[in-house]
Amino acid sequence: MNHPPESLGAWDASEAASARMAGDADAQAYPPYYASLVAALRRLDALLESLLKTALERGGVAEAALRGLYVSPEEALRLLHRGPCAPCGVAVGAGLELATASPLDALGGRYGLSSFELDMVLIALAPELDLRYERIYGFLQDDATRRRATVDLALDLRSSSTPEKIARLEHFLPGAPLIRQGVLRLVPDAGQPDAPLLAHTLRLDPQILAMLLGHAGADARLMPFCRLIAPAIGLDGLALDDGTVRALAETTRRAHEAGESFRLWFHGRDDTLKADAALAVAGALGQTLLHVDVGRMAASGATAVTLLPLVFREAENTNAVVYLFLDQTGEMRLPRTHDDLMNAIRAYDGRIVFGAQRPWRPSACGADDVIDVPFGMPDFAMRKRLWQGALDASGLTLEADALDTLCAGFRLSGEEISRATRLARANARWRTASGDGGDGAGDPRPREYFAAARAQCGHELDDLAHKIRPRQTWSGIALPDDVMAQLREICNHANARPKVLDDWGFERMLSHGKGLNALFTGAPGTGKSMAAEVIAGELQQDVYRIDLSRVVSKYIGETEKNLDGVFTAAHGANAILLFDEADALFGKRSEVKDAHDRYANIEVGYLLTKMEDYEGIAILATNLRRSMDDAFVRRMQHVVEFPFPDETLRRRIWQLTFSPQAPLGDDVDFDRLARDVKLAGGHIRNIVLAAAFLAASADGVIHMEHIARAVRREHQKLGLRWEERQLIDPDPSALRETERRAPEST
Repeated sequence: MNHPPESLGAWDASEAASARMAGDADAQAYPPYYASLVAALRRLDALLESLLKTALERGGVAEAALRGLYVSPEEALRLLHRGPCAPCGVAVGAGLELATASPLDALGGRYGLSSFELDMVLIALAPELDLRYERIYGFLQDDATRRRATVDLALDLRSSSTPEKIARLEHFLPGAPLIRQGVLRLVPDAGQPDAPLLAHTLRLDPQILAMLLGHAGADARLMPFCRLIAPAIGLDGLALDDGTVRALAETTRRAHEAGESFRLWFHGRDDTLKADAALAVAGALGQTLLHVDVGRMAASGATAVTLLPLVFREAENTNAVVYLFLDQTGEMRLPRTHDDLMNAIRAYDGRIVFGAQRPWRPSACGADDVIDVPFGMPDFAMRKRLWQGALDASGLTLEADALDTLCAGFRLSGEEISRATRLARANARWRTASGDGGDGAGDPRPREYFAAARAQCGHELDDLAHKIRPRQTWSGIALPDDVMAQLREICNHANARPKVLDDWGFERMLSHGKGLNALFTGAPGTGKSMAAEVIAGELQQDVYRIDLSRVVSKYIGETEKNLDGVFTAAHGANAILLFDEADALFGKRSEVKDAHDRYANIEVGYLLTKMEDYEGIAILATNLRRSMDDAFVRRMQHVVEFPFPDETLRRRIWQLTFSPQAPLGDDVDFDRLARDVKLAGGHIRNIVLAAAFLAASADGVIHMEHIARAVRREHQKLGLRWEERQLIDPDPSALRETERRAPEST
């Protein structure tokens, strides 16, 4: 190598050697990993020095008047002799013993890069490690503001002839390994976006920089939606059935021994359980887990085609299993039509776990060799263990009977059970703080556990159905004894399902029909909706009322779509579905007169199938029993007919409908009301409420005259004639006329 010209004698070879010797002590402190980078930079220094001397010998650099924008030749040589990565004024020696392992060699092996391409990486890396290279690059490019190496400068450093320089331009084309794999980025000048290729500057991708520096998880582009998690749970600690645990253990063991990749699709409601299972799989493989929230990635603003390859490379750099957490639709919410995105998933040969709510289907991601792993809801025994574990962890207790009812009525995931336990404890503390402590102050009461369990479910149904808070009890409803017995049988059926289906093994014999379906028939106001409330109150569940008249559409296919939306939202709601106004859908299916009748039959069959698949309680309420054929009724597990109330029941209804706090006058005669007002319970409730408002506007006491006026108004709504004097001062002939006009069923 030629010596610097005499004009640069202020920094001669002897001074450079002394500086290098002085830096030997500091150089020895480098870890082997970084020492290899220093050795590579020392080789770059030699190339830069050679290019610098050539430029000086040719007189290609003129001194500028403003030193703030200019780097002198003397300063450039001093910067070079100072040595790579050395503090200001200290040079690094040339005889340093270096480790054989090099991060550059590892990078070349992973991405198949040639020695020339690795030199391009080194040229781009140098300013990231030592700012003196920015000034040197500015000097060599005759522009102090250009602090990064251009393609032109990089080629000058590694080309010995013009043909070689031109030929090596191919390494910077889009299909070249450096660019295609995103190792280097070519950045045009901000003021010249259409600059030629030679004028583009070399920028190292942040992930590659982190890899070369030995750092993991440092890419700021991924931080908003990625987390690198160290496994802290084993497969045996998961709330999964034994078969699923064995299958996961065998899959991970085989992949670990053979070095194979896999793609697992975890689907189910419990997002925490799916994430824990992915973490346990990573732990069994001796890897970390890169948790990727795909929804946040899609909303990050950058294109998913750019981000997903970065995710996979981050997983390679950190030896991690990729966990792609999808939203509840089971879709990636990314531009799936983009071939590059699908190819990124297909081409990745690492291990991927998808976390979704719905089962896998071929269009869900860009891979075909996907193992679908269902994460079903815990069975009764598992739910009981989860509840007991959550109670023990919080230092709480719950009576055995209440715990069994809670586990039977609410099919909750482990995550939801934990949340419900915490919520019940918080509500109990609030109750105690408000002064309503009572016995066991601070501990949740059974009803608070049930309320907390209800709070975990049904949110998706809120926009599609009317939620009814159960307020009615057995003592507040007047029905014939046999009807009451049927309603209690429905409650017993619901409570006994864990024993019959799980313990006695009937679930394995049923492909469908594991839920509870009931048909309530009867005239309006006979107590169908109230009975659903009573059942819900007994089971400590909510009732969602769906008006079928609003679901049914005249357009073919729309009714099925609407029903599917309801049942999809109801999945896991742990609530009673009350389908009211069922007459809008049902008809004699055997009477097919035209194409529309055939489609109506299809709609009825679709509803039946959805009801049988629904694992909760579904009740159909209809006014006309005769509008349903026997084939439909046969598939219902319970059919309850609500008769028009006779005089005895009507008297009971009148008595129950008046609030105990209501001021009743002495003239109110329940026997006369039951005998003379032949209306169903729903109408009686309307009358009582109307009479109360009439009395409140008068003397504040409910008298027979207020009730009589309310009865007349209710008959007017029904299109019937009624005279108030029939209750206040009854006339036998008028009563006979009333009986003729008002039939037993309206």
